[in-house]
Amino acid sequence: MPPAIWGPRGLNISAFSLKHFGMTPPNTSRRQRLTQVAIIGGGPAGLLLGQLLHKAGIDAIVIERQSPEYVKARIRAGVLEQVSMDLLDEAGVGARMHQEGLLHGGFDMLFKGERHRIDMQTLTGGKQVMVYGQTEVTRDLMEARQAAGLPTVYDAANVTVHDFDTDRPCVRYETTGANGTEQHEISCDFIAGCDGFHGVCRASAPRSAIREYEKVYPFGWLGVLADTPPVHHELIYANSPRGFALCSQRSHTRSRYYLQVPLTDKVESWSDEAFWDELRLRLDPAARAQLVTGPSIEKSIAPLRSFVTEPMRFGRMFLAGDAAHIVPPTGAKGLNLAASDVKYLSGAFIEFYGDKSEAGIDAYSERCLRRVWRAERFSWWFTSLMHRFPDNGEIGQKLQEAELDYIVHSEAGSRSVAENYVGLPLNFGE
Repeated sequence: MPPAIWGPRGLNISAFSLKHFGMTPPNTSRRQRLTQVAIIGGGPAGLLLGQLLHKAGIDAIVIERQSPEYVKARIRAGVLEQVSMDLLDEAGVGARMHQEGLLHGGFDMLFKGERHRIDMQTLTGGKQVMVYGQTEVTRDLMEARQAAGLPTVYDAANVTVHDFDTDRPCVRYETTGANGTEQHEISCDFIAGCDGFHGVCRASAPRSAIREYEKVYPFGWLGVLADTPPVHHELIYANSPRGFALCSQRSHTRSRYYLQVPLTDKVESWSDEAFWDELRLRLDPAARAQLVTGPSIEKSIAPLRSFVTEPMRFGRMFLAGDAAHIVPPTGAKGLNLAASDVKYLSGAFIEFYGDKSEAGIDAYSERCLRRVWRAERFSWWFTSLMHRFPDNGEIGQKLQEAELDYIVHSEAGSRSVAENYVGLPLNFGE
């Protein structure tokens, strides 16, 4: 029996029926499907795009190389800008976020042994951020997609993208089931590359058409997740003689802490006890007294880099999120940039199908990149401000301390930090 061909809206068309209507059946060795948008990557960017398109009546299939359990277990960002909160509401998945997330109106900067609060809410006219883990965002989006019965392919192997320089691109992949390995092909109008830094989409763009910018930092972040109450009700960013530290949280009972460590460090060399001991040394006495320790439930070292690829569109293939850019985590911009990419891209697709206009897709790359570079600048600057750099010497440290002093004693300096941290408006500078 020939394989099924899945058309738009789940219409099942046999190869026989295609021949009956005078159409040439495709290669029957490969299972074929049709959709409007093929989304590569089932992380928060891909899932959010799929949900926004679903709300607009646009067909999309999500293809993810990992299992659902793996995707749900990935521990990443935890701070959402207002733009991201609004998008989750627009996608219809914001209910649990509002119920369980923690609104923050400021954060502390610790240097020279003293803490100084940046009052974001006052400085930005009422804007706040939400502490709500990427793991939870992913869970909400996955559950919404499943509840709506939308097609998602997990454990997709050998994913490849083809013909995105034509008006009929396609995606090919393999799955393994009871009958062994099966070949699949999805024909579509557009490909959305939401498959991360190591994904296939950016790697498939012609090298002659792409330019990449990268800065690798000479240290990493050792992160620990623990079921302990946070040391403070807001985040603490610490610049200490021993290096940077960040006291963050996921809830009233779950904390996330980070330490600046050399790139040569191995996570296996850091016991829980050694981590807590080092964290204490980088905090002020008041925070130290409030620190509750416990066994880590996750521990890892992440390198820091700034990375941007230009452009973010190649014919009918569009990059979004980490596939197009990476920011150091200091400014909490990674997930939020992915969300704004998705907002621009979903709007462009809605305009294409609803108004028969290509203005949105034509402007996508330029519009995204303006916002991306602003976020890259802030993340680079904030990273440079809060970390100890081995080659800066004593004068570099003195200049860093002077800048910190200016920021906390200048309303203009504090406001600049605050408005970038809460996130610039989507139409900023337009």
